[in-house]
Amino acid sequence: MTLLAIFSYFDYLPLLVVVAVAWVTPLLLSLLRLRRIPTVIMEIVIGFLIGTFLFPYLSTESSEILDFLAFTGFIFLMFLSGLEIDVDQIVASLPRRRITLARYLSNPLLVGFSIFLLTVSLSYGGALILSRYIPMKSTFYFALIMITTSVGIIIPVLKERGEITSRFGQMIILAAVVADIFSIILFSFTAYVLKNGFQPEILLILGIFILFFIFYSTGILLKRIPLIKKLTFQLSEAASQITVRGTLLILLIFIVLAQFIGREVMLLGAFLGGLLLSVYTHKARSLLMLKLDGMGYGFFIPIFFIMVGIRFEPSVLAGLDRSQVLFLVLFLVTLYTVKVLPSLIWTRLFGFRRALSGGFLISSRLSLIIAASAIGLEMDLISPVINSAVILMAIITCILSPILFTQISPKALLPADKVIIAGGSSSGVLLARRFKMHNRHAVIIEKDFKRFRDIEEKGLHAIHADGSDPEVYSRLKLLPVNYVAVLTGSDEENQRICELLRNRFHHTRIIAVAPSRTMEQVYQRMGVESVDLLRTVVTTIENLILRPTTYHALVETFESFSVEEIEITNPACDGLQVKEIPFHKDGSLMLIKRKNTLYVPHGDTQFRLGDLVIAIGTETALEQMRGKMS
Repeated sequence: MTLLAIFSYFDYLPLLVVVAVAWVTPLLLSLLRLRRIPTVIMEIVIGFLIGTFLFPYLSTESSEILDFLAFTGFIFLMFLSGLEIDVDQIVASLPRRRITLARYLSNPLLVGFSIFLLTVSLSYGGALILSRYIPMKSTFYFALIMITTSVGIIIPVLKERGEITSRFGQMIILAAVVADIFSIILFSFTAYVLKNGFQPEILLILGIFILFFIFYSTGILLKRIPLIKKLTFQLSEAASQITVRGTLLILLIFIVLAQFIGREVMLLGAFLGGLLLSVYTHKARSLLMLKLDGMGYGFFIPIFFIMVGIRFEPSVLAGLDRSQVLFLVLFLVTLYTVKVLPSLIWTRLFGFRRALSGGFLISSRLSLIIAASAIGLEMDLISPVINSAVILMAIITCILSPILFTQISPKALLPADKVIIAGGSSSGVLLARRFKMHNRHAVIIEKDFKRFRDIEEKGLHAIHADGSDPEVYSRLKLLPVNYVAVLTGSDEENQRICELLRNRFHHTRIIAVAPSRTMEQVYQRMGVESVDLLRTVVTTIENLILRPTTYHALVETFESFSVEEIEITNPACDGLQVKEIPFHKDGSLMLIKRKNTLYVPHGDTQFRLGDLVIAIGTETALEQMRGKMS
């Protein structure tokens, strides 16, 4: 039989409908200004609608194809979950000194693990209570379903609030990451044991972890071989896309091994494959993530969530009696209780309201709870009623949790080192986006209400006010350390704002754009630093010609490296030599500025308090440097 004859058996219409839904969903959310609703929730809802009205008589062949693609999306989702975990951050949080109560409470890894253990205990107790209202074949597995959380919901909410780099935000993120890792491991082992019992074959699961360490060690060695590095560089951007192919090869190796052990372990295999890539792809990680995100979130993963909606059976919930309806209410209360109560550990550090709001935020569930429920349903560990209830609760918590967090948590104060951008011009918005990329807080002042709303919808921090109103800067608590970039798009308005800041507030850190030599002289007399557009364009072209690699590495937003100035304020560094301080492998010192003199640092160079260190590296490396020096 020819390939054409084989292909003629396939009906692409159902796949066309599913892909069209995946394409139109984010557009629909944007047009309806519903960007706070997760895209996957809308995919599930629309999937349910097309399953009810368009696919009631879906052929067996089309159903099998869509189920295969959906399961591939499910696997890809777990793989990307592992890839998104910053292993360096976890390692940096490992305790290295004797643990006291104060050190315990301030260590995000220890607190996150404690919250996870408390959540497991409370979830099991809650599952025992809920089992009185609805039959459960495995109470313990149902308890494991409840311990999951959703990093994909938590991170955007914290970014929107400007707390992604705050101590409170980092505590929440690490607690969610710990819950992700251990919940995947726990329900993979539990599903295997419940299906096969405690047999010697359970030790085969250890083979996945052994494979993890073998690949890690081998990968580190291969990366050091010049020929391998050269071939990888040459082929990574060509039609061969060698890094993407290698990534998929590693994923499938872990999946196939897990499949031989048992289908219920495939989730763990995919997750460990992603975690492995996360460990040794520091420098190329963001670029690789862009490519894999395109494959996963652009095709496979939406199919998984749309198929979840298509397979959703609300009819099983419609037939619930009064006691089982009470189960749904208690289920929702339990999902919040098992997360909120342990999060009160944060009370001593952040206060009751912030700790409570953090507990509500980590109560949001999405991918993992649906994935765990899907495995339980396939293995007959939970009933279709419970599976439908889980999907319903995932939708509710994803919508409700961010709202509760925002309402309960005190409004995040602007950090002392904030950057103020007067004017929401295209240049101002671009600048705010770049600061957001570097985890620096920027606030835009925009007087046009429509423009202000557009900026807010882009996820940037903005206030609706006139930049020439002095009350605005009092409200923003303008400090001498704050830079103010004046970018309204109007030369006259820019000049008025600069005069206000210099004469009324005696502010010195002001930057404005000088479109002409005359304006440059005006700003110079005022004591305002100006940017000459013509000179900037010429310098950029010069860099692109003379040093293109360096320019792209430091300027393009998808690259991992940043240059940062770090002032040495830690007395412990005073008098130490460069070689005496262990730095992260993905960071390096470029220059040291002492008073008005620049030095190229060597191993014997000594640090002094007040030195300004110019360093280059990944965000993780720079964060470690800041922790040591300031």
